[in-house]
Amino acid sequence: MSQKRGKRGAKENADLLVVNANELVTVGGGSQKPRTGAQMRELGIIRDGSLAVKDGKIVAVGKTPEVIKVFKAENIINANGKTVLPGFVDAHTHLVFAGSREDEFQMRVEGASYMEILGAGGGILRTVRETRKASVEKLGDLTIERLDVMLEHGTTTVEAKSGYGLTTKDELKILEVVQRANQLHAMDVVPTFLGAHAIPFEYQGSPLGYVGLVVDEMIPKVAEKGLAEFCDVFCERGVFGLEQTRRILSAGRNFGLKPKVHADEMSQLGGAELAADFGAVSADHLLFSSDEGLKAMADKGVVAVLLPAAAFCLMNGRFADARVMVNFGVPVALGTDYSPSCMVENMQLVIAFACHFMKLTSAEAITAATINAAHAVGRAGEAGSLEVGKKADVIVLDMPNHKFLGYSFGVNLVDKVVKNGRVVIDKEAQKSEFPISKE
Repeated sequence: MSQKRGKRGAKENADLLVVNANELVTVGGGSQKPRTGAQMRELGIIRDGSLAVKDGKIVAVGKTPEVIKVFKAENIINANGKTVLPGFVDAHTHLVFAGSREDEFQMRVEGASYMEILGAGGGILRTVRETRKASVEKLGDLTIERLDVMLEHGTTTVEAKSGYGLTTKDELKILEVVQRANQLHAMDVVPTFLGAHAIPFEYQGSPLGYVGLVVDEMIPKVAEKGLAEFCDVFCERGVFGLEQTRRILSAGRNFGLKPKVHADEMSQLGGAELAADFGAVSADHLLFSSDEGLKAMADKGVVAVLLPAAAFCLMNGRFADARVMVNFGVPVALGTDYSPSCMVENMQLVIAFACHFMKLTSAEAITAATINAAHAVGRAGEAGSLEVGKKADVIVLDMPNHKFLGYSFGVNLVDKVVKNGRVVIDKEAQKSEFPISKE
């Protein structure tokens, strides 16, 4: 059993005990650097597992008899027959926006491509129009509602990008909503500046002019207000090219914003190579990345944030080659890519898609959705695994073992969610007092 040292003799008081887990999936030992290759299948499973929580942190992890011999608590979760995991970390979302695009979904069903819709003024640009019109209060309410749904499905840490404002005022507005959501909601919300998400209407004839606005005005003001940790760019043909991406990421780095890249989603532009050369924290999407680019990412330790739900929504039948990435030694993480074009809040479904469409094993997908995703958003020191000293972000799933993730999908397997040591979702308590009957 691992634990913080305490007094000998009498049992120590804990605020919460989780006991009798069929499997306690710790994903331990990966806080220093993300897991790669065969390490992604090493989940650190403890059968009949238990953990103790005090002051929002994990203070002991081990087999149930060992933990309860040392700790006592009034608040006890009996996870008998269930599987306990770290809270999911969603490494890529576009959380703050107004409006919806269900009619464009119909266009995709009928064969229109993402870039064709964007070129016609739809896609991102349509959401920009709606988001610019929305008040901070409205965007804040929508964001809290979305976080509620994510939390119900087991996500306890989420990255949130700007990118639907595309003016300095509106990008700041979105990031202020992200900041406020992080303060108000139980979940941890990690802010990313994505002013380089598309060329807005006002700059359709002058993309370099817009890059100048991002570099000379947006980034300095975002940094001055402390509204973001990362700077991201949609590096793609018809959006931002390689040199434009370098210029924006360089400006962000000069102001203390760590680099991320939307890379090779629609075509093989060289985004993976750029991410490796630039030392980005992550490169995301990667549907068309070259072997050379992926090997370069492996050499530099750039995390590949894969988004199988987004690829599913594109309807082109192509997914990132996760097996090649794992074999090359690229650290793989997962995210929902929650956005108006990918309305998926559920990381359990993303894990299932990663298994079914990208051939990750359940163990690899769990690693990708926990500790590796935590590395991708700079939170591996406090989230992504069940280890002494980390935040007590814990999910209890109503399934007998970890292999049910990917195997069982389309339903919410979450029984309980613990965030910072506090039970915030309890499905047992929410069940109706009376059974449903036909009468």
